[in-house]
Amino acid sequence: MNSMFSGEEEWNVLNKSINSHQNLMKMSNFEFVEVITLQHLVFCCRSGNPLKPDMDGSGEPEEAPPEADEQNDEAWDKETEDEKAEADRDEGLNDEIEDEDEEEVEVVKPKPKPKEPCKVRKDHINVVFIGHVDAGKSTIGGHLLYLTGMVDKRTLEKYEREAKEKNRETWYLSWALDTNLEEREKGKTVEVGRAYFETDKKHFTVLDAPGHKSFVPNMIGGASQADLAILVISARRGEFETGFERGGQTREHAMLVKTAGVRHLIVLINKMDDPTVEWDVDRYNECKEKLLPYLRKCGFNPKTDIYFMPCSGLTGAFLRTVPEESLCPWYRGPSLLDYLDEMPPMNRDKDAPVRVPVVDKYKDMGTILLGKIESGVVCCNQKLTLMPNKASVKVVSLITDEEESEDAYPGENVKIKIAGVEEEDVSPGFVLCSPENLCHTGRVFDAQIVILEHKSIICAGYSCVLHIHSCAEEVTIKVLICLIDKKTGEKSQVRPRFIKQDQVGVARLEVNGGMICLETFKDFPQMGRFTLRDEGKTIAIGKVLKIIE
Repeated sequence: MNSMFSGEEEWNVLNKSINSHQNLMKMSNFEFVEVITLQHLVFCCRSGNPLKPDMDGSGEPEEAPPEADEQNDEAWDKETEDEKAEADRDEGLNDEIEDEDEEEVEVVKPKPKPKEPCKVRKDHINVVFIGHVDAGKSTIGGHLLYLTGMVDKRTLEKYEREAKEKNRETWYLSWALDTNLEEREKGKTVEVGRAYFETDKKHFTVLDAPGHKSFVPNMIGGASQADLAILVISARRGEFETGFERGGQTREHAMLVKTAGVRHLIVLINKMDDPTVEWDVDRYNECKEKLLPYLRKCGFNPKTDIYFMPCSGLTGAFLRTVPEESLCPWYRGPSLLDYLDEMPPMNRDKDAPVRVPVVDKYKDMGTILLGKIESGVVCCNQKLTLMPNKASVKVVSLITDEEESEDAYPGENVKIKIAGVEEEDVSPGFVLCSPENLCHTGRVFDAQIVILEHKSIICAGYSCVLHIHSCAEEVTIKVLICLIDKKTGEKSQVRPRFIKQDQVGVARLEVNGGMICLETFKDFPQMGRFTLRDEGKTIAIGKVLKIIE
């Protein structure tokens, strides 16, 4: 009989092939039933020889003899028993290996992240640098940022190289705050520069106000956000006199910060290292004696509200450390940073309704507003109302000094990303308020005004620019109600025909542009004091007494 499975060797080869296939199926996680079925199929083929049947002359396959069937059955039973025993041994071995693996491999539980310690919120103080142009405001501000680590040495060296290329070697420190190309080219601050630094006890926001008379409106916007003012005076011969005489900005800036609500003034007599001065105590006292009478007239108390200090913005003397006694024996401290660190904390009203006058706005993946929180606490996802257009908005995120935070407290200068209003529908002078306690809006109001400087008389119908908190609008004097005696505070004349320089009076003002946000000075001083300007000069200061309509 010619058959492909006729010999025992062929069967062994086939059996090995089936066993290898069985192992492969096990590795592939197939069911063992499939292996048995396949092997049974091959056995059937072996017994019936259907794979390659021998054809006789009739073309039909030959039948296997009965002895072959018996041998095949015995062989199949034996192979099946051997495979079962082998499978049992493999399963037992696998169980032992798994048990050993479970004993050896320990489950490493992830360590819980240690809770970050709550960041201690330092007392926040907003400092505005004011003074005549070229007094050294930006240089002192930039040097403070370097001394407190907010500007690294490498950046400062880069500024120094760039300044030398433009033959402006002494300007490099001011470039930390004067980031605008126009400001660096001309050496004049145009917009209010912003930065911050920290000491051991306090967090300071620096507002670098422009000193040029053309940019006084920008300076007023900076002063409206300040808690403390640093008046920088140049001690260089000729420069102090130019800044303090009529037309200089030293006088106007001092008056403006007092009107803006700043109660404490530090007077830095700068450029004491200049060859025309050389730390001369007589020059220092001369500047001090000329300044004091005017500052007292502005409303500052020399004993409690003013502190004088010599310094050099370029060398850093008396900014952070007190130099050797041989350099300046007549003043031995404290330094500027030490004095700022020891100042008493500011009084903030956290429980009051939210009031955030908008200073500026821009678009960056949404509407972002800049301003100082005058009262209340602002949190993320909080719902507020934007006045005077009564738009309901939601606080999406808060950024305080380039760091995102969940909440912000009174006195902090913040960037608030809001949803619910477009950037085009917001203007500086708008106010974010608590929905349950909105700020007042008005178009006509009565106010007490003090005429500081005006060549001629002022009558009803006179128009000028009103600066109140961060709002600037044109107003007209509708009626002069009365004049007030400076000494007694009593009404001296009712319905006067005019008011002139150095006089105090009550007038009714009307805003030409429509409704603005304001409060009476008695209820909320930060939004109740204002300045009147005309022809590039501050002509009057005042406070809101009553909102008419």
